[in-house]
Amino acid sequence: MTSFYTDKELLQLGLGKVGNNVKLSKKTSIYNPENIILGDNVRIDDFCVLSAGGGKITLGNHIHIACFCALYGQEHIVMEDLITLSSRVVIYTCSDDFSGRSLTNPTVPDEFRPGLTKGAVILKKHVIIGTNSTILPNVTIGIGSAIGAHSLVTKNLAEWGIYTGIPAKKIKNRKKDLLEIENHFLASVMSLT
Repeated sequence: MTSFYTDKELLQLGLGKVGNNVKLSKKTSIYNPENIILGDNVRIDDFCVLSAGGGKITLGNHIHIACFCALYGQEHIVMEDLITLSSRVVIYTCSDDFSGRSLTNPTVPDEFRPGLTKGAVILKKHVIIGTNSTILPNVTIGIGSAIGAHSLVTKNLAEWGIYTGIPAKKIKNRKKDLLEIENHFLASVMSLT
C-alpha cells in the first residue's frame, strides 16, 4: 500500500493543474487546491502543508518537497524546475510585525495589522534549501543557489551562491557542473518518450 494519491485520486482533489508522474502524499494538508499547480515529476512527502490563500502555488518539473515542509501562499509562491526542499523548510508570503505597533495573526483583519509584510516568493531553477530553513515574504532566490540548513532568508539572493546563517549570507560560489548533468538527464528523459 502506498501513501501517495493515485492519478485518479489526484484529479478528484480539484487542483488547478496536475502534471505527469506526480507523487503527492495523502498525509499532505491542502488548502485552496484550485490555486495549486503541479508540474511533471513532482514529489511531496508526508505531513506537508500547501496553503494557497490569496496567491497561487506553482511548482515546475522535477521538484521534491520533503516531509514536514510548509508553503503558506497568501501571495504567489513559484518554484521553477529541478528544486529540492529538505525536511521542515517553511516558505511564508506573509509575515506579521513583531514590534508591537500592529496587531498580529490571520484572525485580525489586515487594516489592524499595518506592519504586515506581504510578497511573492520565487525559487529559480536548481535551488536547494537545507533542512529547517525559513524563507520570508518578498524574496527571490536566484538560479542555482543553495541554502544551508537552519538558515533564514530575508532578502533576495543572487544566482549560483551557497548561503547560510541567520540571516543567510553568501559563503561561496556554487559549482555549475550540474548544468552539464542536467543536459544528459533531460536527453535521457526525452529518449524514453
